[in-house]
Amino acid sequence: MTKTSYDPSQFPPFAVTVDVVVLTMAKGRLHVLLVQRGVDPFAGMWAIPGGFKRPDETLDEAARRELGEETGVDGASVLRQFGTYGDPGRDPRMNVVTVAYVAVMRDIGTPAASTDAAAAALVPVDDALGGKIDLAFDHASILGDAVERVRTDLELTGSATAFLPATFTLAELRSVYEAVWNVHFDAANFRKRVLADEGWVIPTGKRARPGSRGGKPAELYRAGRRWKQGSPVRRRRGG
Repeated sequence: MTKTSYDPSQFPPFAVTVDVVVLTMAKGRLHVLLVQRGVDPFAGMWAIPGGFKRPDETLDEAARRELGEETGVDGASVLRQFGTYGDPGRDPRMNVVTVAYVAVMRDIGTPAASTDAAAAALVPVDDALGGKIDLAFDHASILGDAVERVRTDLELTGSATAFLPATFTLAELRSVYEAVWNVHFDAANFRKRVLADEGWVIPTGKRARPGSRGGKPAELYRAGRRWKQGSPVRRRRGG
């Protein structure tokens, strides 16, 4: 078919959107950044930040813009595509294909809703996926896929430290694995796994601030170079 013979009207129109799943740790639990929709469809319901791609921007540019406009969060350096969703009827407005992004962030600050979002908040992932909160569109499915991708990345790419500040305690590191994988690790055994081989964590010679329960403050570590090779901890599966 030549360019001059191409007739766009012979093909059904559809739109492209982007949706951004932002995951972070808060109070020892895995949280997701959600916005409350201020317009139809699904006005008043919670949703993943996102919106329509403009004709003059790339998908990555659209994802950065929508995240910033709806929540005030800058995720430019950590956004990664992980899936595409285009089932008929997923959006009541028209045929819409969405490209989903995920971002793991250690600190997103205070989300501030704007444009067509009525509110923005960090919500425990367990609540968003466990039925306590009804998500708009097919966002529950998208969120579930994003969490599963991060669970895999935690083991294969050493992304656990992306949830943490530059220096951290082993208890804080353990809480990431426990929250993302929804498991419990014995503190002593976890410490042995992480410290068994050199290069995973490096002592800083400093200690965390004393806790309210007293006792000796925990030692602070920083991430070593071995995290580029994977993870010192393996995910338990089945049985």
